[in-house]
Amino acid sequence: MDVSIIIVNWNGRDLLARCIESILKHPPSAAYEIVVVDNASTDGSAEWLQAAHSDGWLQETNLRLIKNGENVGFGRANNIAFNQTSARMLFLLNSDTEVREGAIDKLIETLKSNEKAGGCGPKLLNTDGSLQPSVYRNPLTVWEILVTGLRLYYLLPRPVRAELLLGPYWDHSRRRTARMLSGAAILLRKETIDSIGGFDEEFHFYGEDIELCLRIVNSGWELLFEPDAQVVHHGGETALLRWGAEEKHDRLVDGVLRCYRKSLPKFQFVAICLASCLAFSLERIWRGMRGISTKDIDALFGIHRKHLREAFSGRKRIET
Repeated sequence: MDVSIIIVNWNGRDLLARCIESILKHPPSAAYEIVVVDNASTDGSAEWLQAAHSDGWLQETNLRLIKNGENVGFGRANNIAFNQTSARMLFLLNSDTEVREGAIDKLIETLKSNEKAGGCGPKLLNTDGSLQPSVYRNPLTVWEILVTGLRLYYLLPRPVRAELLLGPYWDHSRRRTARMLSGAAILLRKETIDSIGGFDEEFHFYGEDIELCLRIVNSGWELLFEPDAQVVHHGGETALLRWGAEEKHDRLVDGVLRCYRKSLPKFQFVAICLASCLAFSLERIWRGMRGISTKDIDALFGIHRKHLREAFSGRKRIET
């Protein structure tokens, strides 16, 4: 088997169906399998998939279902699939994604074009076809936090701003190496995973893809972004099945900080947190002068304070 397309599912039956339909509509040229890891869904996802595969529209599909007895999280669920496939390439897809024509083949072609590449990510699009930023610097730096948090990027010419900051400031129009790609859709070499290990299972949800990307590039592999491969990502719909928008955002920030606290030297992590708190303080003053709510800023302060306390207390365990 050349490619194992791995989809972790939790209560996303309708999203999962659309994801699989898009793969069957735009399959890779290489031999492939679809591996669905179900994290103890209660919406009938696993039963529906079994029925569709045994005597329904998925009968002819090379599909495997792995059923977990509990929700073990995104990283561990992927690791289970990694250990049960011998495919040379692993294409991780969120269940709330849809691949576009030629996307998987283009990713494979790009990955094979560079023997140092351990992974390759597509251009992600929102449901309306607009760009969903997926290439970021990793880790964040103090200067980047201050430039964005204090809106100093307005002083920079657009091309300079784009290359320095990436993310939403860059148009994602060309192939490039990257230190961070979104885990919503990423093609990985099995050799890379075998050499560095899979996802860190201390992370239940959020932060695990950042940590994995850090380990990949710090181990000497490269990550490539391929704009000619396109995947629609429906804006974290899977996470919204579990949390509201505000809690989802807070958990995302918490996941990033957990990753940095574990992966970076203490002084670097503390500097990142303090720079963020400075930017938050100025934003809160600005909003207060205009009578604008600071509820979201207060929540971010709380998350950063928690991690700073734990960093200075010397706690080793990273809460999930």
